Amino acid sequence: MKLNTDNHIITIEHLSHAFGGKTVLEDINLTIRKGEFVTILGPSGCGKTTLIRLIAGFLKASEGKISIAGEDMTQTPPHLRPVNTVFQKYALFPHLNVFNNIAFGLQLKKLPQDEIKKKVMQVLKIVTMTDYEERDVDTLSGGQQQRVAIARAIVNEPKVLLLDEPLAALDLKMRKDMQLEIKAMQKKLGISFLYVTHDQEEALTLSDTIVVMSEGVIQQTGTPTEIYNEPSNSFVADFIGESNILNGIMIRDNLVEFAGHQVECVDKGFEPNEPVDVVLRPEDIYIFEMSDAAQFSGLVTSSIFKGVHYEMMVTTPEGYEIIIQDYHCFEAGRTVGLRIKPFDIHVMKKERHCNAFEGSIWDSSHVRFLGHNFKCNDDHGFAAGTKVKVQVDFNNVILQDNEEDGMLGGVVSFILYKGNHYHLTVLTPENEHLFVDSHDIWDDGDQIGISISPESIRIEKL
Repeated sequence: MKLNTDNHIITIEHLSHAFGGKTVLEDINLTIRKGEFVTILGPSGCGKTTLIRLIAGFLKASEGKISIAGEDMTQTPPHLRPVNTVFQKYALFPHLNVFNNIAFGLQLKKLPQDEIKKKVMQVLKIVTMTDYEERDVDTLSGGQQQRVAIARAIVNEPKVLLLDEPLAALDLKMRKDMQLEIKAMQKKLGISFLYVTHDQEEALTLSDTIVVMSEGVIQQTGTPTEIYNEPSNSFVADFIGESNILNGIMIRDNLVEFAGHQVECVDKGFEPNEPVDVVLRPEDIYIFEMSDAAQFSGLVTSSIFKGVHYEMMVTTPEGYEIIIQDYHCFEAGRTVGLRIKPFDIHVMKKERHCNAFEGSIWDSSHVRFLGHNFKCNDDHGFAAGTKVKVQVDFNNVILQDNEEDGMLGGVVSFILYKGNHYHLTVLTPENEHLFVDSHDIWDDGDQIGISISPESIRIEKL
């Protein structure tokens, strides 16, 4: 059945996928326009490669629908889909020269030899590899092999080219050169490119649209400018470039308080005195000799030259650390003034205000949640078996170095610095997320113990 897709070449509806009972993609909804360069961006394990393999047909979706060019392709095998894939490992045939590597797909289609030669020479020109057709592929550099892999994919004239971290094996300079070449190729061809990477700079350089993913869920979709300047949540703000992310209070429209100061901003639509997250990009903070023009004062604790700018850490009298990037150097030990213009402050609604779980009363002094019986105050008044909502504040979760020292174990899966403390995401054995505010330094992947005191547990009936 044909869909009315207007200008969309790919439409993904409620797509989910699981491996061995573990969900790796959850309710993905995405549309890609004809001729658009879309980048799926996220850390390792976020599900981006799984998504592209589902689109290519190498995996079958657990739930949902994939349409390409208006046709339902969810159950269509890979060779019948109008897409081609370029992998991180180029998968070139070592026994074939450049020409025959590129011509391989056309030869399978049994096209006339003169037509094959014409098409191969056209794509060699696009990837700037003319005069290389007789070369053995194992004599080529990594960048040249990548061009051959792209040529082999585009010679079949797919409607969409899928690229799964195609530049990851190249050195930094070659990677940057190839970024520009890939963008130029896409403009020449006029087809949709769907590109997977964990490199934020690469995504910002190449893309018309960026899709930011974390833990199998799309966090935000937008242009590079929108993603950078208007992140939808703290994960996106932290993952895309450098950010200062601080707890704040929206006093009223156009006035926010953070780091102990009230500052004018351009944000509206919040409740009076609503807790918020405040994002300050390091390059948007003005740093200068201390004067009456300063909104904040601080002590420079470090100053590092980064090639184009200096990156400085400034500690305010209230104990907040703020990263600043500026062309002028202020040495460690100097007292400086800081100022931030209203339109350079980005205020976000908080995703959550405390930990909240569904649980049940175990007995008069215990409540069960996170797969464990926790001791609680015995005056809650609920009968055993009652379904309840359990709440625990972020700063009331106690973490121990050793898993066996806690009531249950967990793994640190995400760390966000909030200027004067760390906001941690901990994955529990029940695959639930526990959020913790801590002044201690932890590393991603640390195995830790978790304890919660009875007086820190609030219980409400569902």
